[in-house]
Amino acid sequence: MRPRNKKNLEKRLDACSKYLVNDPAAKKGAWKGSYKSLRLEIGCGKGGFITGMAVNNPDVLYVGIELVRSVIVTAAEKAAASGVENVLFVNANALFISDYFEEGEVDELYLNFSDPWPRDRYHKNRLTSDTFMPLYVKILKDRGCLIQKTDNRDLFDFSLEIYKNYGCEILRSSYDLHNEPWYGELANVVTEYEDRFLSLGVPINYAAVRMPDRLSVADRIAACEENIAKRKAFQSKAKAE
Repeated sequence: MRPRNKKNLEKRLDACSKYLVNDPAAKKGAWKGSYKSLRLEIGCGKGGFITGMAVNNPDVLYVGIELVRSVIVTAAEKAAASGVENVLFVNANALFISDYFEEGEVDELYLNFSDPWPRDRYHKNRLTSDTFMPLYVKILKDRGCLIQKTDNRDLFDFSLEIYKNYGCEILRSSYDLHNEPWYGELANVVTEYEDRFLSLGVPINYAAVRMPDRLSVADRIAACEENIAKRKAFQSKAKAE
């Protein structure tokens, strides 16, 4: 269900505008600045995870992408309330992340409780599908890491198969993250969804994977970008008409 527009949305967005990047393409290749690394969360929701990570790691720049404006305002407000300086938010479609980040620019990528798109015909919309995986390989540094958390077992099993198909190295995986003996070794920040599911006794699925060498999937990256270019052309034509 799409969240309803929040009251005084524009005013609230203006109040926390220092955390919002309105032209992410202009920052392509220059996000990191003086920070030691750049970490990206796709579908950052209300910002609890990414703000918590930013508080814990002040020498790292965190960028959250969220499509829904009435959700991203809550994330930006949360960051503002915390006083962190090392987090930014982009209100955009993740399909176009290669327009915003240079090849190899991102050090680590997070997918937390992404929409599972349960119907088979919509699996292409899953954030771990072939629609998006080539983009992650491109913008992540060579052999960069992707970290996923989800309550949805079907999505998780689907994702594990995708990782295997792409030749990813599974560093850690679990069907019950919080009961793993190594859980305490992780710098895990519990998200809003995670906290809710834990209170209901729902186990959290977790995977940390090292992406394949970029050259090994160069053909998939090229095909993915060709499809995106066609989509952009279609959208531009529809807009002109």
